[in-house]
Amino acid sequence: MEGRCRLIMITYNTDGVKMPKIKRRETSAWIKAVAASYGRKTGEIGYMFVSDEKILEVNREYLGHDYYTDIITFDYDEDDTISGDIVISLDTVRSNAEQLGKEYMDELHRVIIHGILHLCGINDKGPGEREIMEQAENKALAMRNAQQG
Repeated sequence: MEGRCRLIMITYNTDGVKMPKIKRRETSAWIKAVAASYGRKTGEIGYMFVSDEKILEVNREYLGHDYYTDIITFDYDEDDTISGDIVISLDTVRSNAEQLGKEYMDELHRVIIHGILHLCGINDKGPGEREIMEQAENKALAMRNAQQG
């Protein structure tokens, strides 16, 4: 059939770790809603949940950074459509949750949406940007809680 519409995919995969207990359909709907709140559509977004060892490997190989991190976002955006690969270390998410006194799943959802916010153009490295990112995360998490309501 001519002119078929392309299926928009948000995928969730693992490498060396067990899949976290996220509700994929709800999470994907939330991601689309957050992107829409920034005037963006979602294209191909691939989540890869990994261990600390794997994210360190990715950080060294692709970014030349020799340290552990909770998330690495590869941005393939085109115009108003966000697309990318988002690599998340479940080990770091778990240890951050413990250090911050937060629930693991709450911290995981914060990190999941952190990558989407990067794809929407929000940065967190420059002066004052971390606060802007934190506000955006909190707003997105509030949307998720309202959606589950």
